[in-house]
Amino acid sequence: MRECSVVPLFILLLLNFSVSGCRANDDKSPLRMVNGSVFKIALFADLHYGENAWTDWGPAQDVKSDYVMSTVLDSEKPDFVVYLGDVITANNIAIQNASVYWDKAVSPTRKRGIPWASVFGNHDDAYFEWPSEWFSATGIPQVNPPPSISYSACTFRGTTRLELMNAEITNNKLSCSNNGPKTLWPGVSNYVLQVLSSDGSKPVLLMYFFDSGGGSYPEVISYAQALWFKQQSELLNPNAKIAEVIFWHIPSTAYSKVAPKPMSVITKPCIGSINKESVASQEAEWGIMDILTSRPSVKAVFVGHNHGLDWCCPYKSLWFCFARHTGYGGYGSWPRGARIIEVTENPFTVKSWIRMENASTHSYVILSS
Repeated sequence: MRECSVVPLFILLLLNFSVSGCRANDDKSPLRMVNGSVFKIALFADLHYGENAWTDWGPAQDVKSDYVMSTVLDSEKPDFVVYLGDVITANNIAIQNASVYWDKAVSPTRKRGIPWASVFGNHDDAYFEWPSEWFSATGIPQVNPPPSISYSACTFRGTTRLELMNAEITNNKLSCSNNGPKTLWPGVSNYVLQVLSSDGSKPVLLMYFFDSGGGSYPEVISYAQALWFKQQSELLNPNAKIAEVIFWHIPSTAYSKVAPKPMSVITKPCIGSINKESVASQEAEWGIMDILTSRPSVKAVFVGHNHGLDWCCPYKSLWFCFARHTGYGGYGSWPRGARIIEVTENPFTVKSWIRMENASTHSYVILSS
């Protein structure tokens, strides 16, 4: 079973930095390049577990999402998984503890012994929305919460970001997720993980995770988050020699600057297969793009949110990429899949492609070499 943990102390002393890591475990093994100095990541975006949970349709979609993830995991055998937001549709979950659905969403990864990390989307801690059909002539239907979950028809207060993250971290040794600095409140999933070389002697990749808001607060990456990245990157990577990749849920406004015209065929320099809608970006941009583009070490930003987009497009010195809609919850009838990222140590490259639910692949792109 592959596990991940905090960085070994001797490496922290050697490089003079600290970095968030996975929970300590028996062998205390950090994330590192494997399989011939390769590190492969699968992105699962917009799963939307718990959507229409009171109907037959909702649970059936979750079963289909299980199948998509299982197909991707068994075909690609990744070393790491990123849950890229909207793991659940909290505004449809009529129980007090939405982490039950979150736990179900990570189970295909956990069962295969693969470590993972999570960020929040705009639906993960959204307020419960009472369905109008509950107030029809037939009255409010019976709700069937999962076993051992107490149910009260009047106390659907929702599950907060902090509660969701704490439940994931507490219940899973393989979770590399982190609450992040309290100073970045109300954002929770702001942290950085490193991937070491195959011999464990140095970091090869830094992965930054951001909470892009939505749900209980505005859809934005704050100036405080932007400064946090700048400080962390300059501390952990002072010479900008270590490659850095970025993960958050809602695309920044800069994505719209490079987006192909909606409904048009995707052509070079962009690479992808579906372009069925306009970019639904954050409400504002407070400095994060200026900081990212000033760091030559930043290779790519990966987002979800738009279910009808799966392209990668170059933007100044880096790439903007959408993941593929993975879950059967959420809008859109396009075939499901997942974006794969493969990092090779020597020579250093960052490649990406889409793995579909039928096990086919497409949209191969080199993001850095």
